Amino acid sequence: MTTLTTRKPAVKSKAAPRAAPKAKLKRLDESWDFRKADTKRLTHGIHPYPAMMIPQVAARLIHLHGFAGGLLFDPYCGTGTSLLEAQLAGMNAVGTDLNPLARLIASVKTTEQDLRKLAKHIDRFEVLAQSGGANHIGTTEIPDFNNIDYWFAEEVQCDLATISKFVGSVASLEIANFFKVAFSQTIRECSWTKNSEFKLVRMKDEQRERFDPDPYRIMTEILRRNLRAMRDFLEVSLDRAAVKVCSFNTVEGIPHDVVAPESVDLVVTSPPYGDSRTTVAYGQFSRLSNQWLGFHEAAKLDNDLMGGRAVSHLIKFGVSEVDGTVAEIARADQKRAGEVVSFFSDYQKSIRNVAQVVKPGGIVCYVVGNRTVKGVQIPTDKITASFFESNGFTHLESIERNIPNKRMPYKNSPTNVSGVLANTMKREIIVICQKV
Repeated sequence: MTTLTTRKPAVKSKAAPRAAPKAKLKRLDESWDFRKADTKRLTHGIHPYPAMMIPQVAARLIHLHGFAGGLLFDPYCGTGTSLLEAQLAGMNAVGTDLNPLARLIASVKTTEQDLRKLAKHIDRFEVLAQSGGANHIGTTEIPDFNNIDYWFAEEVQCDLATISKFVGSVASLEIANFFKVAFSQTIRECSWTKNSEFKLVRMKDEQRERFDPDPYRIMTEILRRNLRAMRDFLEVSLDRAAVKVCSFNTVEGIPHDVVAPESVDLVVTSPPYGDSRTTVAYGQFSRLSNQWLGFHEAAKLDNDLMGGRAVSHLIKFGVSEVDGTVAEIARADQKRAGEVVSFFSDYQKSIRNVAQVVKPGGIVCYVVGNRTVKGVQIPTDKITASFFESNGFTHLESIERNIPNKRMPYKNSPTNVSGVLANTMKREIIVICQKV
């Protein structure tokens, strides 16, 4: 791995040193709702993903706390919302995520394409699509992964395998990745999964009988749409800053040859709300795409994400917001309390590591949600502030915003029992802290 190199910023301006004011109470500010905003502008909309931070929130935080030529770090970058907004604002950016599909999307979002060459490859694909794959040279191999017949009709498998072979024939890495993003969404739209769900839920029998997708048409439409998005992206700025997308786990540590200690000016991120199994199912949402794209161990991704591994016993954090909440949940369900402890144990380690790479005077902005477990609301905003305060930060303020357009269901099934639903979060909190 190499250290990110700093490009000459489009605008030479540096943030003035900030005095740390007293921490403010959490306040609802509807100006952060962005109800009518286009959250899919530029390349932000090239692929769906659960619980994406909307670009307007990231852009505003960067405008308020960043500066051209500075370094932004996103320790849980997902599909790269903050990385793209930093790039457009002239801030160099490093992001990391454990999900290979998320990293792929983030890389494509922020990578300049040669539009002429890209269009030629799309034209080539349309020739294949118009023939229904009949003129594709050679045989295709259907990937061998568990339950492929459960999620895909036999004819769809053959079509997807042909498309996959075409994508594999693209020599340019940048263009091949662009095609892989479109292929990933095609996989999802052609599968027997219920697209209204982020977890892997199969269509009912009668739905499957009526379902007759055309993978070639779907792939072509997505490619054309994403080409327009890339064209818009390239027209916005001619001097974008550098972006690096990584795969290291901030719970385990941050490689100093990638992000040096006390080198980061601004952190803008939206961490997981809880472990993937019981909150937003990142691993399940991505599994079929990851398997078709050849990313190994895709089925085990949830185990590697924050809070994915069970703890043997409940521990004390020494933070009243966590310990009191865990005790209350444990009275109702010891196992669920253990899952909460597992998540916050990883979260605390990650924040400790993130704190070390932020400069004195640097700002961290964590967009969090206070989820409910066993009827107990977890004050993740207060926990986040406390974890940073224990690592040499001052809590500046917490801003509460409504979630009118964040892509996540308003009801979920936390128990995985059919028909048993609970309300999900309708608000999130932006926790802002500054390193002393």
